[in-house]
Amino acid sequence: MYRYFIKTPRWVRLLFPYYLWRIATEKKEVYLTFDDGPHPHITPWVLDELDKYKAKATFFCVGSNVAKYDAVYQRLLYEGHAVGNHTHTHINGWKTDTATYLKDVAEAAVYIHSNLFRPPYGKIKRRQAKGIANALGKKEAHIVMWDVLSADFDQNITPEKCLQNVLKNTTAGSVIVFHDSEKAAGHLKFALPKVLKYLSRKGYRFARLEGEGS
Repeated sequence: MYRYFIKTPRWVRLLFPYYLWRIATEKKEVYLTFDDGPHPHITPWVLDELDKYKAKATFFCVGSNVAKYDAVYQRLLYEGHAVGNHTHTHINGWKTDTATYLKDVAEAAVYIHSNLFRPPYGKIKRRQAKGIANALGKKEAHIVMWDVLSADFDQNITPEKCLQNVLKNTTAGSVIVFHDSEKAAGHLKFALPKVLKYLSRKGYRFARLEGEGS
């Protein structure tokens, strides 16, 4: 398992200021995001949980999954959530040449019409980043990272640890990462309902990220 930050350090955000790490706001709003879907069973469960709190979220979808599970994808759009491109085959930018990477992003853009993009694993080369807008077919792209990582994908931590990763590090404007995937399902199903309940009681609103075409 590679090392990762639960709370993205300020120095990382300053080093890459052209990526979106969190939202500058004085309102009690947080931004739940879900990577790697849609999934035929897990994504509908997430949507049901969000609906209990009238919460909106942003789903960074893998193009090949959208192609397979279009009905689920259409549901999350119908229910007012935002979508973003997460490549077509979930490839690692650090291990992929730029032309191949951007071609994969463009293939996903056939199914996902948004100028929001999140690189799988948060790994993208600067030259790749410069070509994202064109690959998305947009004049401008927003490359979205995060400032709170739930680590729901990490089988070496407990579900309780996953929950605390979010609750202890979330502040107004936080962009929080979960995954609507089979690998993360156990931790996700434990943590998400509790995150929604706890933050709602604290007066937070769950908002979607805004992007062209989302």
